[in-house]
Amino acid sequence: MRDIAILLYPDMLMLDMAGPAEVFSIANRYLGQEQGYRITTLAAPASRIRASNGITLHADLRLEDAPLAWDLLLVPGGPGAYNGQHQTDLTWLRDAAGASRRHGSICTGAFMLGEAGLLDDRRITTHWHYISRLKQRYPRVTLETDRIFVKDGNLLTSGGITAGIDMALSVVSEDHGRGVALDVAKVLLVVMQRQGGQAQFSPLVAELAMDDSPIAQVQRYVLEHLEEPFNVERLASLAAMSARHFARQFNRETGTTPMEFIQRARVDRARQLLETGDLPLKTVAFRSGFGSTRHMRLAFNDRLGLTPDQYRRQFG
Repeated sequence: MRDIAILLYPDMLMLDMAGPAEVFSIANRYLGQEQGYRITTLAAPASRIRASNGITLHADLRLEDAPLAWDLLLVPGGPGAYNGQHQTDLTWLRDAAGASRRHGSICTGAFMLGEAGLLDDRRITTHWHYISRLKQRYPRVTLETDRIFVKDGNLLTSGGITAGIDMALSVVSEDHGRGVALDVAKVLLVVMQRQGGQAQFSPLVAELAMDDSPIAQVQRYVLEHLEEPFNVERLASLAAMSARHFARQFNRETGTTPMEFIQRARVDRARQLLETGDLPLKTVAFRSGFGSTRHMRLAFNDRLGLTPDQYRRQFG
C-alpha cells in the first residue's frame, strides 16, 4: 500500500481534499490490495475541522500522533492557507515533507508550503487568481503561471481546485501506468489531459489603476478603441511622452510592454465576444482589433493553447 496523507485545517476548500482522494479511492478498484492507496487525514490541533463550505470534517490523526514519512503528503488550498488561519505546525510540515517520498499542494495550499520554507528555488503553480500574491510573498519561487499542475522533483503543485484531480491522475499514472489512470478518469468523467492551461480561465489584462496617470489614461483609451491600429509612437503621443520614455514608464507601471498589453486586451475582448454571442469569427476578429481571423487564431494559440473555435465550444 502507498500511504497518502492529506492535511486538514480550518477554512480549507473541501473539493481540494475530496477531488484527489476520490482519484486514489477509485484507483483502488483497479489495483490489488497490496498495490493500492491508503488515505489518512491529519489535523492540528483539533481533529474536528470546519471547511470553507461549512461542512465539518473529522481527521484520522492529529499531527502530534502522526508519522513523518509518507509516500505522498498533500496540502489542500482554501482561505485558511493564505490568510494564516491554518493553525498548522509548520515545523512538522517541513520535517514531514523532508521525510516523505513526495509532497505537494492543491490550489492555494502552496501558501502553506511557502510558509514552511518549502518553495524556495522550486518551480510551482497555484490558482491563477493568486499568482501575483504568492510571488510577492515568496519571491524566490519560479511560477509556471499557465500550467494545470507542475512536478519539480518530489514536489507537486496544482492550479485551482479541480486541478488537484489532474495532478492526482498524474500520480496514479506514474505509480501504476496510464491505463489505470485512464480507467479512473473515465469513472470521474474527466479527461486525462486538458487542452490549454490556466490562462483560458483567467483574464489576461489585470484590473487597471483607478488613478489619472498618463499610463492609466492610455490603457483606458486602448480598451475603448481596440479596433484601431496602435504602435508605441501613437501610444506615446497620447501620453505626451517620447516613445522611448513612454515604453520605459509603461513597463515600470504595468510590468509588461505596451504592445503586449494591447495583444492581451484584444484576446480578452475576443474571448468575451465568443462567450456571449454567436458572431462570425471574422466579425469577432475585426471588433477585437486583430484585423483577420488568422491573426486572432495565432494569438489564441499563443496565449491560451486553444483556437477561437475551441474556445467558443468550451466556454460559449
